[in-house]
Order: sequence, then C-alpha cells, then structure tokens
Amino acid sequence: MTAAVEMKGITKSFPGVLANDHIDFTVNKSEIRGLLGENGAGKTVLMNILYGLYSSDEGEIYLDGHKIKINSPAVAINNGIGMVHQHFMLVPSLTVIENIILGNEATTQMRLLDNATIMNRVSEFCKLYNLQIDLTAPVHTLSVGVQQRVEILKALYRGADILILDEPTAILTPPEVDELFNAIRALKSEGKTVIFISHKLKEVLTICDSITVLRKGKVIRTVEASKTNQTELANMMVGRRISTDFHKTRQLSQQVMFQADNITALNDRKFTALNGINIEIYSSEILGLAGVEGNGQTEFIEVIMGLRKMASGTIVLDSEDITSMSTQERIKLGISHIPEDRRKRGLIPDFSVMENLILGSQSEPQFTKWGFSLNSEATAKYSNALIKDYNIDTPNKDATSRFLSGGNQQRLVVAREFSRKPKFIIAAQPTRGLDVAGIEYVHRKLIEMRNQGAAILLISADLDEIWALSDRIAVLYEGRIVAIKKPDETDEQELGVLMTGGEV
Repeated sequence: MTAAVEMKGITKSFPGVLANDHIDFTVNKSEIRGLLGENGAGKTVLMNILYGLYSSDEGEIYLDGHKIKINSPAVAINNGIGMVHQHFMLVPSLTVIENIILGNEATTQMRLLDNATIMNRVSEFCKLYNLQIDLTAPVHTLSVGVQQRVEILKALYRGADILILDEPTAILTPPEVDELFNAIRALKSEGKTVIFISHKLKEVLTICDSITVLRKGKVIRTVEASKTNQTELANMMVGRRISTDFHKTRQLSQQVMFQADNITALNDRKFTALNGINIEIYSSEILGLAGVEGNGQTEFIEVIMGLRKMASGTIVLDSEDITSMSTQERIKLGISHIPEDRRKRGLIPDFSVMENLILGSQSEPQFTKWGFSLNSEATAKYSNALIKDYNIDTPNKDATSRFLSGGNQQRLVVAREFSRKPKFIIAAQPTRGLDVAGIEYVHRKLIEMRNQGAAILLISADLDEIWALSDRIAVLYEGRIVAIKKPDETDEQELGVLMTGGEV
C-alpha cells in the first residue's frame, strides 16, 4: 500500500513534559486509522505537529513519499490536510457559514463575496453529510454540540485528502454518530485518508481499519481493528483491566433534593429554549437527561446555576427556594456544576492548577489568612491532595492550566466540584475528553456520591453513559421533558424516537 503520511522519529517536549518520544507513525491512503491513548499520551500533540500548529523538536514528515516541512496550518491545508479539533477553532462573532468558508471564500469577478454560490455550495455539503445547521446563526449562540458539527462541516467542505478528527463524536447522539460514520466511509471510498482520535473504544473498533495505541508519548502497538477488542485495547492504553460494573448500594430516597417547576426561558436569540420544564430529583438518585444537543440542555443548566434569567418558574433545593439567589449563593448552599464546555465555564486557562482547584471557594476560611489573603500552606496541601486523588497529570500545582491536556483539564474541574461535598451535582458531559481510566474513575465517583446521598443531574450525549449510571432517564425535546423512563423499562430505539420528537 502507498503511505499517505509518514512521521518518523517525532519528538516534542514542553516544560516538564516529553509529549512525543521518537514516534514513528505511518498511515496508508484510503485508510481509517484510529489513534488511542490515555490523556497526555501525546495523541493530539502528534496530530497538531502534522497540522502545523506545533513544530517538532526532532523528526521528519513525508506526504505521498515526499519530505515536507509543515510549519503552519496554512501549509498543511495547502497540502491537503484538514483537522477537526477537540477544542473549537471558530470565530464566535461570525455566522456558521462565515466560519465554514473563512479563508476559502468564493468571489465574483469584481472580487466581492458571491453569497448565492457560497450558500448553495455549503447547503449541498449540509445535505450530503446530513449535518443540518442554521447557516445564518452566529456561532456564539450555538450549543457545544452544534459548534462541533460546524467544525466537522468546515473540514469536509475544504475537501482535505487527509482528515484528522480529534474526538469528533464526543457530543453527538447515536444517530448523529451513524451519519458521521457514513460520511467517513464515503470519504474513504473516494480515496481520502482519515485519522480518528477517540476515547470511545467501541466506536474506534466500528469505524477504523487499524488502530495505533500511544502510552506516555511512545507507540505501544498498531493492530488491525478486526483482530482486537475493547479489553485488549484498554489494557494496551492503561496496562490493566478497566471495569464498568457499578454497584448502586442505596435504594432511592423519598426526599426531593431538587425541584424545578414550570421553568421557561429564552435562548440568546430570544427564542423559547425552555418551555415549561417540571422535574424532581431525589436524594441518592442519578437522573439522566437525554436529548439531541440544542434542545435546551445548556439553557436549563444556566437557569439552575443562576446564569440565565427565567421567564417564569421556581427552583427549590433541599426545600429552600433558590429562584432569586445568586450563583455564588447557590454554590454555597450545595450545588456543584461540571460545565459542558470546560474552557468557557470550567476553568481559567491562565490560572495555575492550584488557583483553579480553589476557584469559587477562595474566600472560604480554610483558604484564607487573616480574612484577606490566601493561606499558601493550606491551599498547597489541599491542591496537592486533589492532584493525587484525581490523578491530574501536571508537573506541579503551580503549572499553568492551559498547558494540561484536555482530559487533565476535565479532571481538574471534576476534582474541584466533587471535593465541595455538594447536595446536588449538575454533571454536564462529565467524561468528555477523558480516557477509559478517567471515565471509569469519574463514573465511580458519581456512583459514590449518589450512594452518599447526593442528587445528580447527568447530562450526556453518550447514551451508554446515561444507561450505565442513571436511576431514571428524562428525555428533553424542544425545551420540554417529553418522557421519564427507568433504564430497564426502555431501550435505545425508544429513546431515539423520543429524542427526535416522535411518539411511542
């Protein structure tokens, strides 16, 4: 077979971290290659080097057998390489269509934008890959899930011969994943090469021809997908067996810990986002919220946290009306929030790991000295304990959070929120970007907190996660709860119908 990409001896270091350690990585033309590894294993760094976002310290890159120096994304794009990043590379103030065509605009003979041609071409791609999006909407008004679709469509629209997908299904529903996979297979049939980074072993085995596993910056092994399985891949990634057998040791309580009554609210475009939500969550219960992204999940979270004004309704926490309370007051009363977008709401990238771990609690007596300055000894002890307990891969507590891998940033957020011993937890995409070991750990912590009496609202685009953890599953469609089911009394097909507005 002819190699589309050859990366030889790639080495890349950051302060205190050897991200890529003399990696050899070859992908053939018309191949779908999976790239697996724990958080911090070096997957995204390796692909960022191929895409020109980073320069390697050592090593060479060959495309179609020709040595090439890729020192910018522009060079990569001009050589037929496209990348869909785990963290979005969109301009929030521009519309969807403006982001898609940015740098690849069609113009008239007078060098003006040919709006009709652009709209027709992008609309054709939307139909071709079944990625339906409001092309005129500003990106900053879109949910995380819809923004991910924009990124995927943007890469496909540019017609890359080599397409790098970094966690592209993290926020897609099962039907959307199927549609994406159909598009990827179509790209392969056209002779294109796809590199697929994912933490979802089942998906990698489903879509990939072969799989390369990295561990601590080195290639462990490359295997054919048809000749391996999830257990073997997990063992290669982390060196031990991963368990998904969770034991919920407590029966459901009769104490209502959280209650939302007739919640209505508008989205950023002043359209109705929440249309009369009524829901109760009990102590020692995990309520999974299933729904296609963009049906009100983000607005519901913001309303609960006091970040979005309600048009009507009341919110009660542990028998106390918190409708008019500030976000800080709600946190002090016992609400913890793992946000769906960790970079936007979960942490401050330029703060240290320690500063982010106490964020929101920095004025608490345990962290202050004489009431106005941080107690450095107490904050250091607290932060180091969380770094160890949650296995956050960082050189030290003073490292800048921006330089952590995406998965380790997520561990940081989870560590901070879980350590507050909350009464009520909003866990929005809590394992997004985590490796299999990290997912196992967060799932076990959620079950542990549920067993200790916390009420948990689990919002996830991963139905497997919803099923594994939830005591009840609520389905959200167009801002309304359309059904509440017990996991053992429904199935994926029924939930899929309810999530898309159908009747069962």
